[in-house]
Amino acid sequence: MFPQLIDTRPWRRAVDDGLNWVVRHWGGTFEAAAYPLLVLLKAIEDLLIATPWWMIIALLTGIAWLATRRWQLPAIVLGSLLFLGVMDLWKDAMTTMALMIAATLTAIFISIPVGVWMSRSFRLRQCVTPILDLMQTLPSFVYLIPTVMIFGPGKIPALIATIVYAAPPLVRLTDLGLRSVDPSVMEASRAFGTNPRQRLFGVQIPLALPTILAGVNQTTMMALSMVVIASMIGAGGLGYQVLQGIGRLEVSRGLFAGLGIVALAIVFDRITQAFGRQLQARIGMQEVR
Repeated sequence: MFPQLIDTRPWRRAVDDGLNWVVRHWGGTFEAAAYPLLVLLKAIEDLLIATPWWMIIALLTGIAWLATRRWQLPAIVLGSLLFLGVMDLWKDAMTTMALMIAATLTAIFISIPVGVWMSRSFRLRQCVTPILDLMQTLPSFVYLIPTVMIFGPGKIPALIATIVYAAPPLVRLTDLGLRSVDPSVMEASRAFGTNPRQRLFGVQIPLALPTILAGVNQTTMMALSMVVIASMIGAGGLGYQVLQGIGRLEVSRGLFAGLGIVALAIVFDRITQAFGRQLQARIGMQEVR
Protein backbone atom coordinates (compact mmCIF):
# COMPACT_ATOMS: atom_id res chain seq x y z
CA MET A 1 0.00 0.00 0.00
CA PHE A 2 1.33 3.42 -0.95
CA PRO A 3 2.13 5.51 2.15
CA GLN A 4 -0.22 8.43 2.72
CA LEU A 5 2.13 11.40 2.79
CA ILE A 6 -0.50 14.11 2.45
CA ASP A 7 -3.98 14.32 3.91
CA THR A 8 -6.20 15.00 0.87
CA ARG A 9 -9.44 15.33 2.83
CA PRO A 10 -9.18 19.14 3.18
CA TRP A 11 -8.73 19.43 -0.58
CA ARG A 12 -11.78 17.28 -1.23
CA ARG A 13 -13.86 19.25 1.25
CA ALA A 14 -12.71 22.49 -0.36
CA VAL A 15 -13.82 21.26 -3.81
CA ASP A 16 -17.19 20.05 -2.48
CA ASP A 17 -17.77 23.26 -0.50
CA GLY A 18 -16.83 25.37 -3.49
CA LEU A 19 -19.28 23.57 -5.76
CA ASN A 20 -22.00 23.80 -3.09
CA TRP A 21 -21.37 27.55 -2.88
CA VAL A 22 -21.70 27.86 -6.65
CA VAL A 23 -24.97 25.93 -6.58
CA ARG A 24 -26.41 28.10 -3.79
CA HIS A 25 -25.41 31.47 -5.22
CA TRP A 26 -25.27 30.90 -8.97
CA GLY A 27 -27.58 27.94 -9.59
CA GLY A 28 -30.45 30.11 -10.79
CA THR A 29 -28.17 32.06 -13.12
CA PHE A 30 -26.80 28.87 -14.67
CA GLU A 31 -30.31 27.50 -15.16
CA ALA A 32 -31.42 30.72 -16.86
CA ALA A 33 -28.35 30.67 -19.11
CA ALA A 34 -28.97 27.03 -20.07
CA TYR A 35 -32.69 27.51 -20.73
CA PRO A 36 -32.17 28.26 -24.48
CA LEU A 37 -30.52 24.83 -24.79
CA LEU A 38 -33.62 23.22 -23.30
CA VAL A 39 -35.82 25.17 -25.71
CA LEU A 40 -33.68 24.03 -28.66
CA LEU A 41 -33.74 20.41 -27.54
CA LYS A 42 -37.48 20.44 -26.89
CA ALA A 43 -38.22 22.06 -30.26
CA ILE A 44 -36.14 19.48 -32.16
CA GLU A 45 -37.66 16.60 -30.18
CA ASP A 46 -41.25 17.80 -30.73
CA LEU A 47 -40.59 18.31 -34.43
CA LEU A 48 -39.12 14.82 -34.90
CA ILE A 49 -41.88 13.12 -32.95
CA ALA A 50 -44.63 15.08 -34.74
CA THR A 51 -43.19 14.38 -38.21
CA PRO A 52 -44.61 11.22 -39.83
CA TRP A 53 -42.20 8.31 -39.78
CA TRP A 54 -42.33 7.85 -43.54
CA MET A 55 -41.33 11.48 -44.11
CA ILE A 56 -38.24 11.17 -41.89
CA ILE A 57 -37.27 7.94 -43.64
CA ALA A 58 -37.76 9.53 -47.06
CA LEU A 59 -35.76 12.63 -46.05
CA LEU A 60 -32.76 10.74 -44.66
CA THR A 61 -32.79 8.25 -47.54
CA GLY A 62 -32.88 11.16 -50.01
CA ILE A 63 -29.97 12.86 -48.23
CA ALA A 64 -28.03 9.58 -48.45
CA TRP A 65 -28.74 9.44 -52.19
CA LEU A 66 -27.54 13.03 -52.68
CA ALA A 67 -24.35 12.21 -50.77
CA THR A 68 -23.36 9.24 -52.95
CA ARG A 69 -25.60 9.03 -56.06
CA ARG A 70 -25.54 5.27 -55.53
CA TRP A 71 -28.12 2.86 -54.18
CA GLN A 72 -25.98 1.15 -51.51
CA LEU A 73 -26.00 3.89 -48.84
CA PRO A 74 -29.72 4.74 -49.25
CA ALA A 75 -30.48 1.04 -48.85
CA ILE A 76 -28.45 0.89 -45.63
CA VAL A 77 -30.16 4.02 -44.28
CA LEU A 78 -33.60 2.69 -45.24
CA GLY A 79 -32.93 -0.68 -43.59
CA SER A 80 -31.58 0.92 -40.42
CA LEU A 81 -34.58 3.23 -40.01
CA LEU A 82 -37.07 0.47 -40.77
CA PHE A 83 -35.40 -1.64 -38.09
CA LEU A 84 -36.12 1.11 -35.55
CA GLY A 85 -39.77 1.15 -36.53
CA VAL A 86 -40.26 -2.61 -36.63
CA MET A 87 -38.64 -3.02 -33.20
CA ASP A 88 -41.04 -0.40 -31.73
CA LEU A 89 -38.13 1.94 -30.98
CA TRP A 90 -39.15 4.84 -33.21
CA LYS A 91 -40.21 7.35 -30.54
CA ASP A 92 -37.20 6.59 -28.35
CA ALA A 93 -34.98 6.90 -31.43
CA MET A 94 -36.41 10.34 -32.18
CA THR A 95 -35.71 11.44 -28.58
CA THR A 96 -32.15 10.20 -28.89
CA MET A 97 -31.76 11.84 -32.29
CA ALA A 98 -33.02 15.14 -30.88
CA LEU A 99 -30.40 15.04 -28.10
CA MET A 100 -27.67 14.20 -30.61
CA ILE A 101 -28.71 16.93 -33.07
CA ALA A 102 -29.04 19.59 -30.35
CA ALA A 103 -25.65 18.66 -28.87
CA THR A 104 -23.99 18.59 -32.29
CA LEU A 105 -25.44 21.95 -33.38
CA THR A 106 -24.37 23.59 -30.12
CA ALA A 107 -20.91 22.03 -30.36
CA ILE A 108 -20.56 23.32 -33.92
CA PHE A 109 -21.62 26.81 -32.82
CA ILE A 110 -18.96 26.81 -30.07
CA SER A 111 -16.16 24.66 -31.48
CA ILE A 112 -15.62 26.13 -34.94
CA PRO A 113 -14.99 29.71 -33.71
CA VAL A 114 -12.65 28.35 -31.02
CA GLY A 115 -10.83 26.28 -33.64
CA VAL A 116 -10.50 29.32 -35.92
CA TRP A 117 -9.13 31.36 -33.04
CA MET A 118 -6.66 28.58 -32.14
CA SER A 119 -5.40 28.42 -35.73
CA ARG A 120 -4.52 32.11 -35.54
CA SER A 121 -3.00 32.22 -32.05
CA PHE A 122 -0.17 29.90 -30.98
CA ARG A 123 -0.48 31.07 -27.38
CA LEU A 124 -4.20 30.28 -27.28
CA ARG A 125 -3.50 26.85 -28.77
CA GLN A 126 -1.02 26.15 -25.98
CA CYS A 127 -3.64 27.10 -23.38
CA VAL A 128 -6.63 25.32 -24.93
CA THR A 129 -4.94 22.05 -25.94
CA PRO A 130 -4.47 20.77 -22.34
CA ILE A 131 -8.11 21.61 -21.65
CA LEU A 132 -9.18 19.60 -24.71
CA ASP A 133 -6.95 16.72 -23.57
CA LEU A 134 -8.67 16.78 -20.17
CA MET A 135 -12.14 16.92 -21.73
CA GLN A 136 -11.40 13.93 -23.95
CA THR A 137 -9.71 11.73 -21.34
CA LEU A 138 -11.83 12.51 -18.28
CA PRO A 139 -14.34 9.65 -17.73
CA SER A 140 -17.73 10.68 -19.04
CA PHE A 141 -19.42 9.89 -15.72
CA VAL A 142 -17.44 12.70 -14.11
CA TYR A 143 -19.22 15.25 -16.30
CA LEU A 144 -22.52 14.25 -14.75
CA ILE A 145 -21.59 15.15 -11.15
CA PRO A 146 -21.34 18.97 -11.38
CA THR A 147 -24.13 19.28 -13.98
CA VAL A 148 -26.58 17.28 -11.86
CA MET A 149 -25.64 19.25 -8.74
CA ILE A 150 -26.28 22.56 -10.53
CA PHE A 151 -29.30 21.69 -12.67
CA GLY A 152 -30.73 18.56 -11.05
CA PRO A 153 -31.68 15.44 -13.04
CA GLY A 154 -33.21 16.20 -16.42
CA LYS A 155 -32.49 16.97 -20.03
CA ILE A 156 -30.36 20.09 -19.46
CA PRO A 157 -27.52 18.35 -17.57
CA ALA A 158 -27.66 15.47 -20.04
CA LEU A 159 -27.33 17.89 -22.96
CA ILE A 160 -24.53 19.93 -21.35
CA ALA A 161 -22.55 16.79 -20.47
CA THR A 162 -22.97 15.55 -24.04
CA ILE A 163 -21.78 18.87 -25.49
CA VAL A 164 -18.69 18.96 -23.25
CA TYR A 165 -17.85 15.36 -24.16
CA ALA A 166 -18.43 15.76 -27.91
CA ALA A 167 -16.97 19.21 -28.67
CA PRO A 168 -13.15 18.64 -28.50
CA PRO A 169 -12.71 16.69 -31.79
CA LEU A 170 -14.33 19.48 -33.80
CA VAL A 171 -12.13 22.14 -32.12
CA ARG A 172 -8.98 20.13 -32.90
CA LEU A 173 -9.89 19.32 -36.51
CA THR A 174 -11.01 22.88 -37.27
CA ASP A 175 -7.66 24.15 -36.00
CA LEU A 176 -5.77 21.44 -37.90
CA GLY A 177 -7.69 21.96 -41.15
CA LEU A 178 -7.13 25.72 -41.19
CA ARG A 179 -3.44 25.41 -40.38
CA SER A 180 -3.00 22.74 -43.07
CA VAL A 181 -4.05 24.99 -45.94
CA ASP A 182 -1.21 25.28 -48.47
CA PRO A 183 0.89 28.38 -47.60
CA SER A 184 1.36 29.15 -51.31
CA VAL A 185 -2.40 29.42 -51.71
CA MET A 186 -2.57 31.82 -48.77
CA GLU A 187 0.30 33.84 -50.22
CA ALA A 188 -1.47 34.06 -53.56
CA SER A 189 -4.65 35.28 -51.87
CA ARG A 190 -2.64 37.99 -50.07
CA ALA A 191 -1.15 39.03 -53.39
CA PHE A 192 -4.68 39.73 -54.66
CA GLY A 193 -5.18 42.19 -51.82
CA THR A 194 -7.64 40.18 -49.69
CA ASN A 195 -8.13 41.07 -46.04
CA PRO A 196 -7.99 38.46 -43.22
CA ARG A 197 -11.77 37.96 -43.21
CA GLN A 198 -11.86 37.36 -46.96
CA ARG A 199 -8.97 34.89 -46.71
CA LEU A 200 -10.69 33.02 -43.89
CA PHE A 201 -14.12 32.67 -45.51
CA GLY A 202 -13.03 32.62 -49.14
CA VAL A 203 -9.88 30.47 -48.99
CA GLN A 204 -9.15 28.74 -45.68
CA ILE A 205 -12.57 27.46 -44.66
CA PRO A 206 -13.50 26.11 -48.14
CA LEU A 207 -10.18 24.26 -48.40
CA ALA A 208 -10.38 23.02 -44.81
CA LEU A 209 -14.05 22.01 -45.08
CA PRO A 210 -13.38 18.24 -45.52
CA THR A 211 -11.33 18.22 -42.31
CA ILE A 212 -13.95 20.29 -40.51
CA LEU A 213 -16.66 17.92 -41.72
CA ALA A 214 -14.63 15.02 -40.34
CA GLY A 215 -14.71 16.82 -37.01
CA VAL A 216 -18.49 17.17 -37.27
CA ASN A 217 -18.66 13.43 -37.92
CA GLN A 218 -16.57 12.67 -34.83
CA THR A 219 -18.63 15.07 -32.71
CA THR A 220 -21.85 13.43 -33.87
CA MET A 221 -20.58 9.96 -33.03
CA MET A 222 -19.32 11.02 -29.60
CA ALA A 223 -22.65 12.70 -28.86
CA LEU A 224 -24.42 9.49 -29.77
CA SER A 225 -22.08 7.46 -27.59
CA MET A 226 -23.21 9.50 -24.57
CA VAL A 227 -26.91 8.60 -24.84
CA VAL A 228 -26.75 5.61 -22.49
CA ILE A 229 -24.83 7.54 -19.83
CA ALA A 230 -27.03 10.63 -20.28
CA SER A 231 -30.13 8.47 -19.78
CA MET A 232 -29.03 7.93 -16.17
CA ILE A 233 -29.87 11.57 -15.42
CA GLY A 234 -33.10 11.89 -17.35
CA ALA A 235 -32.24 12.11 -21.06
CA GLY A 236 -34.60 9.27 -21.99
CA GLY A 237 -34.57 7.73 -25.45
CA LEU A 238 -32.81 4.55 -26.48
CA GLY A 239 -30.28 4.91 -23.67
CA TYR A 240 -33.09 4.65 -21.12
CA GLN A 241 -34.24 1.40 -22.74
CA VAL A 242 -30.72 0.01 -22.37
CA LEU A 243 -30.68 1.16 -18.76
CA GLN A 244 -34.01 -0.54 -18.09
CA GLY A 245 -32.73 -3.71 -19.69
CA ILE A 246 -29.78 -3.70 -17.29
CA GLY A 247 -31.93 -2.94 -14.26
CA ARG A 248 -34.56 -5.56 -15.05
CA LEU A 249 -32.15 -8.10 -16.52
CA GLU A 250 -34.14 -8.05 -19.75
CA VAL A 251 -31.56 -9.04 -22.34
CA SER A 252 -33.91 -8.48 -25.27
CA ARG A 253 -34.79 -4.90 -24.26
CA GLY A 254 -31.15 -3.89 -23.82
CA LEU A 255 -30.02 -5.74 -26.94
CA PHE A 256 -32.60 -4.27 -29.31
CA ALA A 257 -32.18 -0.75 -27.89
CA GLY A 258 -28.42 -1.11 -28.28
CA LEU A 259 -28.88 -2.22 -31.88
CA GLY A 260 -31.11 0.83 -32.36
CA ILE A 261 -28.26 3.08 -31.22
CA VAL A 262 -25.98 1.26 -33.67
CA ALA A 263 -28.53 1.85 -36.45
CA LEU A 264 -28.60 5.60 -35.76
CA ALA A 265 -24.81 5.67 -35.62
CA ILE A 266 -24.58 3.95 -39.00
CA VAL A 267 -27.04 6.37 -40.59
CA PHE A 268 -25.33 9.57 -39.47
CA ASP A 269 -21.77 8.27 -39.74
CA ARG A 270 -22.18 7.03 -43.31
CA ILE A 271 -24.01 10.16 -44.47
CA THR A 272 -21.46 12.61 -43.05
CA GLN A 273 -18.56 10.52 -44.34
CA ALA A 274 -20.12 10.41 -47.80
CA PHE A 275 -20.53 14.18 -47.89
CA GLY A 276 -16.91 14.55 -46.73
CA ARG A 277 -15.65 12.31 -49.53
CA GLN A 278 -17.79 14.15 -52.06
CA LEU A 279 -16.43 17.50 -50.92
CA GLN A 280 -12.85 16.21 -50.98
CA ALA A 281 -13.33 14.97 -54.55
CA ARG A 282 -14.68 18.35 -55.66
CA ILE A 283 -11.72 20.19 -54.12
CA GLY A 284 -9.33 17.72 -55.77
CA MET A 285 -10.92 18.33 -59.18
CA GLN A 286 -10.66 22.10 -58.71
CA GLU A 287 -6.98 21.80 -57.83
CA VAL A 288 -6.36 19.70 -60.96
CA ARG A 289 -8.06 22.34 -63.08
